[in-house]
Amino acid sequence: QVRLGESGGGLVQPGGSLRLSCAVSGSIFSVSTMGWYRQAPGKERELVATISREGKTNYEDSVKGRFTISKDSTKNTAYLQMNSVEPEDTAVYYCNADVALSRIHPYMKYWGQGTQVTVSA
Repeated sequence: QVRLGESGGGLVQPGGSLRLSCAVSGSIFSVSTMGWYRQAPGKERELVATISREGKTNYEDSVKGRFTISKDSTKNTAYLQMNSVEPEDTAVYYCNADVALSRIHPYMKYWGQGTQVTVSA
């Protein structure tokens, strides 16, 4: 069973910082691309940032220059450093990872349970 454990969400003031973590655990063979998505009330889930196995990153335009995605491959953990946060960043943030259960299994996407980020004064 694969589990994505997210942590680090909470309440932060505008202009502040927050760091989210996502650890992949369970009986797995390999983790490839990891990413963060978010869903605000009344809106569809959207991509925030991804990081490939090789470390190539991709960001949604509104977070470029403010958010940084990184990972520790030895711990199968991804991070999202959120700086200069804005009220529009308020959402439930979900971690996503492409995971192979064995050498012969294809990579499949798994999701975390989500962590709430609220930006408010």
